[in-house]
Amino acid sequence: QVQLVESGGGLVQPGGSLKLSCAASGSIFSIYSMRWYRQPPGKQRELAAGITSGGSGNYADSVKGRFTISRDNAKNTVYLEMNSLKPEDTAVYYCNADVWGPPYSTAKSYWGQGTQVTVSS
Repeated sequence: QVQLVESGGGLVQPGGSLKLSCAASGSIFSIYSMRWYRQPPGKQRELAAGITSGGSGNYADSVKGRFTISRDNAKNTVYLEMNSLKPEDTAVYYCNADVWGPPYSTAKSYWGQGTQVTVSS
C-alpha cells in the first residue's frame, strides 16, 4: 500500500509564509501527477496547485504568483511553498498523488490525511 504524509501546517500571520511537504511511502513503482487541494471551513475541497512528473506546475487563480509547487522525485516528495498568505488561505491542505505500485497494473489516486493552515493575526 501507499501512504501520503503531509507536514508543515500551522498558524501564520497575514503576509507570512509556510512550506508544506508531502512524502509518499510504501510499494511504489512510479509517481505521476501530484497535487495540493485545500478545503476552507464550510466550503468544498478545491485544487490549489498540481505538478506533473516532469515538473510542470499549474495553479488556481487564487494562489497564482504567491504559491509555488515543486517535487523531489528521489524522495517521492511534493512541496507547496506559500507566500503572502491571506486569511482566505485558511484551510485544511490535502496532498493527492497518482501512484503506480503493486499489485495494480495502473496508477491509483491516494490522499494524505490533511494538514491545517490558519492565517490570522
